[in-house]
Amino acid sequence: MPAAPSQFTDELRVAAGDQWDRIIQHKFTKELAAGTIDRRVLKKYLIQDHRFLDAFVVLLGSIISHARSLEDRIPACQFLALVTSKENTYFERCFEQLGCTAEERASIPDAECTIGFCNLMRDAAMNGSLAEMLSVIVVCEWSYLSWGDLVKDTTIRDDFLCYEWVDLHSGDDFTALVAYLRGLLDKEGPIISSDDRTACQRRFLEAVRLEEDFFDNAYIE
Repeated sequence: MPAAPSQFTDELRVAAGDQWDRIIQHKFTKELAAGTIDRRVLKKYLIQDHRFLDAFVVLLGSIISHARSLEDRIPACQFLALVTSKENTYFERCFEQLGCTAEERASIPDAECTIGFCNLMRDAAMNGSLAEMLSVIVVCEWSYLSWGDLVKDTTIRDDFLCYEWVDLHSGDDFTALVAYLRGLLDKEGPIISSDDRTACQRRFLEAVRLEEDFFDNAYIE
């Protein structure tokens, strides 16, 4: 039998090479699941991660507006509601638990990787094609599902700071979301030009690089 045709998202994942594996095997994810992560590391990560929530909402909103049908828009609308409610509330509860005030957060500058991610998301949203937008968001969600799946069954459930972040990025609902986002991008692959495919790969690989930098940054004193 002939081999099944390669999906565009699979091609992009292969192009990322070992860097993709370094993300999903990062010590941050393992320490988070074990509940052993230094709370100073987690605090730094959460402060910076919350910084690009607004840019992420802009990107997701742009995907919704550029999607090709109502059917393609609805799951993204539902995800947008989740991001701006349950996920945002998780950050707020974490900051309260960690004793991290709004004034303290405001005094901490953006990390270079945070600036890079915000710029990538906003530029894709404002200047990129639908496929380019999807190439960025697929990295964000697919890489997190990949590490979430690896640790979900062994996650220690003593502290919501740790296990709720795993829960938000694993399970049936999140798996379905990632399949939906990948499906949208896989539909774009065959109908866009070779130049557009190259642009998508550039966005995808930049997002992968920033994901690794973001985990690494949490450990920098």
